Amino acid sequence: MKKLLLILITVCAAMTASAQKYALIDMEYILKNIPAYERANEQLAQVSKRWQAEVEALNTEASTMYKNYQNEVVFLSQEQKQKKQEAIMQKEKEAADLKKKYFGPEGELFKKRESLMSPIQDEIYNAVKEVSELRGYQLVMDRSADNGIIFASPKIDISNEVLQKLGY
Repeated sequence: MKKLLLILITVCAAMTASAQKYALIDMEYILKNIPAYERANEQLAQVSKRWQAEVEALNTEASTMYKNYQNEVVFLSQEQKQKKQEAIMQKEKEAADLKKKYFGPEGELFKKRESLMSPIQDEIYNAVKEVSELRGYQLVMDRSADNGIIFASPKIDISNEVLQKLGY
């Protein structure tokens, strides 16, 4: 805690010594006031729900196949057992592959989020840049993302100016 306080004091002293101007924005506040962001989130939620239902349907199908297999196992030949086991494993693999396709690190949901959110983020970035250049700020920090900000005067929060620049 002492080190954190010392670092904050040092950063503040360095900023004051060089007379840099800085400001804060609250990205959560800005995004909540942009209707396109809310629409994009709703669209992502609907797509995600639909894709999740597809994955769950395959998992349920695999589970049903396994239960049926357990009930029939005593009546099946070794060859039939092998075929049923392979079919069950194939269905489970299909479900896992579909889940990865939709929800993986480079999956469809990631791509969809990127395509919907990038234009909004670019707009916000450009508005922040314009306000910063207009008012002479060398540094703009996001108070909603930075846990290191313990207190900040509302006077240096330019979130409303950014929203005005965006037309909201």
